[in-house]
Amino acid sequence: MIDLHCHLDLYPDPTALVAECVERRVYVLSVTTVPSAFTGTAALAASDSRIRTALGLHPEIAASRSRELPLFERLLPLTRYVGEVGLDGSRDHKATFDAQRSIFADILRMCARAGGKVLSIHSRGATGAVLDALSAEPTAGCSVLHWYVGTGKQVARASEMDCWFSVGPSMLASERGRSAVAAMPRDRVLPETDGPFCSFEGQPARPWDAWSIVPMLASIWGEDDQSVASRMRTNLKALSDIAQALPPAGARRPT
Repeated sequence: MIDLHCHLDLYPDPTALVAECVERRVYVLSVTTVPSAFTGTAALAASDSRIRTALGLHPEIAASRSRELPLFERLLPLTRYVGEVGLDGSRDHKATFDAQRSIFADILRMCARAGGKVLSIHSRGATGAVLDALSAEPTAGCSVLHWYVGTGKQVARASEMDCWFSVGPSMLASERGRSAVAAMPRDRVLPETDGPFCSFEGQPARPWDAWSIVPMLASIWGEDDQSVASRMRTNLKALSDIAQALPPAGARRPT
C-alpha cells in the first residue's frame, strides 16, 4: 500500500500510527508544514525504510513562518523530499498570496541549487500559478501535484512538464476531481490521503486508506482492480528511482 501525502506528525498518536504503518508495510511520504517540525517527524520513522519524511513550509502559513526559511535551507541537504509546499489562492489566503509566491520561488531556487528534489505541491485556488512557478525554475526537481484539480488544459500542461500527481479518496468524491484524474497520465498517478485533514469512512484518513482509490481509478480508467494496483506499485518504483538519482541526503551540489 502507498500514501504519497500524509501528515504523520499531526495525528493524535503519531508513534502508534507509524507502528501500524510498519506492520502493514505501507509506503508513506510524510510531509511537514514547517521546517521546525522536520527533525522530530523524521525521528518517528527513522527505522523504517518505507517511510520518507519531506521538508515543508505549507502555503497557508508560509507568510507567518517565513522566518523559518533559513532553517529550511539548512535542513534541505538532509532529505531528497520536499513538501508540503506550494501556493494557496483560496479566499481565506488571498491576502498573503504575493508573499506565498515569493516564498515558493525561494524554495524552488533552493531545491534547484541542491540538485533537485521530489516535491509534494499544494495548489488549491492556484492551479495555474503553481505551474507558472515550476516553469520558471525547471531544475527544482520532480514535482508531484497533490490533490490537483486543474482544468483539462492545465492537467495537460502539467503532464507536458513531467509533473506527477497524488490522488486521494476525498478528491475522487467530486466530479471535478474525477475529471482531472481522467486526464492525468496513468503512469504518473499515485495514492494519497492528506490525513488527518481528510476523512475516510467517518474518521481521519489513515495511510492505508489511500489504497481505497484503486477500485475508484479502475472505474474511471476502465481497468480491473488488479491492473490498477500493479500500476500503482510500478509508478512508486519509477518515482523512487527518480529520487534515488538525485543528490543523496547529506550531500550538497558543488557551487
